[in-house]
Amino acid sequence: MQGVVSKRVASALHSAAVAKATATATARFAASENPSRNPRNALLTARTLTSICSTTQFHSSNKIHARAEALLASPWSATQLRHARFSGADVRPGNVIERKGKIYQVVKAQHTTQGRGGAIIQVELRDVDSGSKVNERFRTDESIERVFVEEMSFTYLYTDDDTVVLMDPDTYSQINVPRDLFGESLPYLQDDMKVTLQLYDKRPMSASIPQKVTCIVAEAQVHVKGSTATPQYKKVKLDNGLTVQVPAHVLAGEKIIINTTDHSYVSRA
Repeated sequence: MQGVVSKRVASALHSAAVAKATATATARFAASENPSRNPRNALLTARTLTSICSTTQFHSSNKIHARAEALLASPWSATQLRHARFSGADVRPGNVIERKGKIYQVVKAQHTTQGRGGAIIQVELRDVDSGSKVNERFRTDESIERVFVEEMSFTYLYTDDDTVVLMDPDTYSQINVPRDLFGESLPYLQDDMKVTLQLYDKRPMSASIPQKVTCIVAEAQVHVKGSTATPQYKKVKLDNGLTVQVPAHVLAGEKIIINTTDHSYVSRA
């Protein structure tokens, strides 16, 4: 009976410690990080602390209080909670990493085998602050500090000389995004199109558009009867200026659906 009571007391103390640690850490986060700018970070802090406490089993009240005090003393912040480590083999273009005190975005990543030396990852990194690019090599088993970014949806407004102007559909505030973040997808931008941005510290890291977009065929050659065999595909010019391959039956003025990742024809719209 005494053992059962002790377990119940320990469980009760553990629950109290969890509640106290969560509430205090969340309050500290609110004071230091201003979660009104990103309330999800405050919620993440609370959930993370609760998970850490609840997954640890304690068998004495002293250990419970010691663990709670350790949690309360830790300098929890949104920045720490957005970081995690992963291996060099898992590095992919678009990842945001921290290296030597700087934040970089992975532009290119290529796996290379060096005989007995094992495999390495040759990467091209873009400095988030300066925009400059550097080349680095990672071992496949090397531990890399990854920075998690926030993903948000915007509405396309227009393209300026150097930037693409988007609007937050909830607040109607505008954001300027460098054109080069869109890469080959830039010509597919259309009025009111949904654009997804990945942001780190409110700065755009990458931009993506829907995988399938409806375009109008601006120019298309018409096959002349009696000439050589009818080709299966032909080149046409779209209303956005791009040239793509489409089936021979597609005519000028038709609306077609294009895959924006590889510029391939999908179907008639």
